[in-house]
Amino acid sequence: MKKSLIALSLLLMLGGTAHAQKVAFEEYDLANGMHVILHNDPSAPVVITSVMYHVGAKDENPERTGFAHFFEHLLFEGTQNIKRGEWFKIVTGNGGTNNANTSDDRTYYFEVFPSNNLELGLWMESERLMHPVINQIGVDTQNEVVKEEKRLRVDNSPYGNLIGQVKKNMFVKHPYRWATIGSMEHLDAATLEEFQAFNKKFYAPNNAVLVIAGQMDIAKTKEWVQKYFGPIPRGQEIKREKFVEDPITTQINATYEDPNIQKPMIVASYRTPSMKTRDARVLDMISTILSDGKSSRLYKKIVDDKKMALQIGAFSFNQEDYGMYILYGMPQGENTAKDVLREMDEEIVKLQTELISENDLQKLKNKYDNTYVNSNSSVEGVAENLASFYLLYGDVNLINTEIEMYRSITREEIRDIAKKYLNPNQRLILDYVPAKDKAENKQ
Repeated sequence: MKKSLIALSLLLMLGGTAHAQKVAFEEYDLANGMHVILHNDPSAPVVITSVMYHVGAKDENPERTGFAHFFEHLLFEGTQNIKRGEWFKIVTGNGGTNNANTSDDRTYYFEVFPSNNLELGLWMESERLMHPVINQIGVDTQNEVVKEEKRLRVDNSPYGNLIGQVKKNMFVKHPYRWATIGSMEHLDAATLEEFQAFNKKFYAPNNAVLVIAGQMDIAKTKEWVQKYFGPIPRGQEIKREKFVEDPITTQINATYEDPNIQKPMIVASYRTPSMKTRDARVLDMISTILSDGKSSRLYKKIVDDKKMALQIGAFSFNQEDYGMYILYGMPQGENTAKDVLREMDEEIVKLQTELISENDLQKLKNKYDNTYVNSNSSVEGVAENLASFYLLYGDVNLINTEIEMYRSITREEIRDIAKKYLNPNQRLILDYVPAKDKAENKQ
């Protein structure tokens, strides 16, 4: 009884925290079309300046893949007022950190400084946008950096090509079909003028959102935003082509040989709707039921009880236009990929035919409350969430309201969404196996 009371009190505390943690923000537009979001948090003397651009791998020319990720590196090379090689020195020399990342849908840059260096952060991000130096020496330097990253993270990393191979087989028309890091041959073939044209097209204030989060004087911050970003000219409006995939109606079968692995992996992937949909949130919950932690259904049954696999998992790969729901398993002992797939399918059928218990649903929602609290527990997390919800979802206030969507999901919805998307005739089965020559050498 004592443990039950403790658990209940913790649950009530968590629920209260999740409800109380509303993220306050202010948003407005500059005359050049740049959207600005401010979140004042005086709790610690730090501030993040971040810019998210609505450009990712899906915006590339099919003959020039890798440009979006390449620019994540290239735009640290320097500007007209920041000499080459000085960017990181300025940041660290003023007590800050910085980074950037790219997806198929967007590119994100940020600096975290002590709050008394907010103006410096704004100036640096405005320099990246207004005065980038894109020359041959920078392109050549970053080309080698990107090649090394690809060798390290993809070519020579065990299972490093998994997501790329799933995408390649899941998409026919949509640019999601190529890997975010792109093709090194395409980058080698590109001219300096092509890189400059890509920058001019996508790195414009009206294709970006500026988010400032942390300790700040709002009035002064607005003055600095206008001072540094206001004079940047508006770019041409970007016409985005809409790519619609035909439904998958027959199982796709594919094999990929990876020279970096010794153990095969079976992968089942289903095409799913945009991350903006309610269905995508339900699929998130299904992932949690199946593979979040050692008490999850797949792990407990296939790894713990039956000891048929070394690893097992399921996750939603959520994106702006389409998503993928991916299950994977690594057979062990005499068990085959087909054996593991059969066990995974059985658990999906259970979800399609049996309602989860009310108790399991409540535990599920508690986990999402916890995730919500954690995702907004730092200025870095808040800034990226604000940027993403504006740029990709079209609703900044989802930072406060998305959790209510998860809380409102029912047991019946979980069953029905599993029925709708997770069927054998709607999927890719990828046998991800060791390369034959390597496997033969091991014998």
